[in-house]
Amino acid sequence: MHKMTESPQRSRMPGDREMVFMMAMVMALNALAIDSMLPALPAMGDGLGVSVANDRQYIISTYLLGIGIGSLFYGPLADRFGRKGVLVPALFAYIAFSVGCGLATNFPLMLALRFGHGVVSAALGVVVVAVIRDLFAGDAMAKRLSLIFLVFMIVPIIAPAIGAGIVAVADWRAIFIVLAAMGGVMLLWLRRLPETLEPANVRPLDWRTMVAGWGMVTRHRRAAGYMLASGLMQGALYGYLNSSEQIIGEVFDARALFPLVFAVVAVGIAIANFSNAAIVERFGARRVSQTAVFVYMAVALAQIAAALSGGETLWMFTLLMMVNVGLIGFIGSNFGSIAMEDFGQMAGIASSYQSFAKTLLAAVAGAVIGQHYDGTTLPLAMAFLIAGVVGLLLVIWAERGKLFTRPGTAPRAPF
Repeated sequence: MHKMTESPQRSRMPGDREMVFMMAMVMALNALAIDSMLPALPAMGDGLGVSVANDRQYIISTYLLGIGIGSLFYGPLADRFGRKGVLVPALFAYIAFSVGCGLATNFPLMLALRFGHGVVSAALGVVVVAVIRDLFAGDAMAKRLSLIFLVFMIVPIIAPAIGAGIVAVADWRAIFIVLAAMGGVMLLWLRRLPETLEPANVRPLDWRTMVAGWGMVTRHRRAAGYMLASGLMQGALYGYLNSSEQIIGEVFDARALFPLVFAVVAVGIAIANFSNAAIVERFGARRVSQTAVFVYMAVALAQIAAALSGGETLWMFTLLMMVNVGLIGFIGSNFGSIAMEDFGQMAGIASSYQSFAKTLLAAVAGAVIGQHYDGTTLPLAMAFLIAGVVGLLLVIWAERGKLFTRPGTAPRAPF
């Protein structure tokens, strides 16, 4: 596995292929807890007495809100208590919240449990990256993370079909039981993973340093601009997640095709992630992502035109959405990389805080977008355009008006 160091613990490490699949499946528990819900939202709303159709979107948005808040803390906790010291309790909590959601008898209780479910699930992605960082460096680390994301991206494509299949043969509550069972399988599998944090690398919890780091990121012009722009773009994606079942089922009367449509759209972001890795070193993160923003706004205008035309078809909507969701793939990863450029000495704190801020903003924006669903695709198309325009203005502010630069020529004044 090209281990960075060899210790008695690491000598018992799973093989390379097993490690990739293990870590990808840990991350996949998060995607399943979001995307497998989507086909079941009407049944869940009926079962929990939800009278306003848009309100059932909160089953998704409260989970996303929990992820945003939870992601602020797990990096420092994993540095203090170890990777498995955080991951194993988080998985037990994941199972408990899954069971709790499956037993919820009213909508407010369901939303409270979903929020808690999101808070504990935030640990899954954070710890996976930390484990790989412990074991590998440089290109070896990048290769493993790429393989993990390659396996992981399959899950959002198939998760709605899994949820639809469960609902077809059982009550919607069975989805949460399946999530709990999968969490249990991961707990058993993780017994093969030794602790990867070396004792010499254990860091004490220093809340004063963390708060100071959060303040430094907030005041950093370029980091703040790209962080907020990324959050808005991701918010448009979350708005689509929240309202996608209603749009496909009500606007296009194609509820049975929802898993297929969702899979086609998800392929867009998968292709973008793989393509970005191939071109970003050649053209630079700024040129790739800023060009993607302009194309994103153009596609959003096409979405608005289609919505206003009166003749928008399901496959027209799907194609345009696949392109724009794919463009978010080019934007998000590169914006995140640019926002981290000046924080090499405090990467853990800065990354955790930026993930918190982006996901929290995206969750709130996505909930607002979803709540504006009015039986047409126009509010979602308008939201994509607004996110693109405001995001571009934030980037222009962050770069002091200089777009399409390379790292060597980018403006370096941080504040």
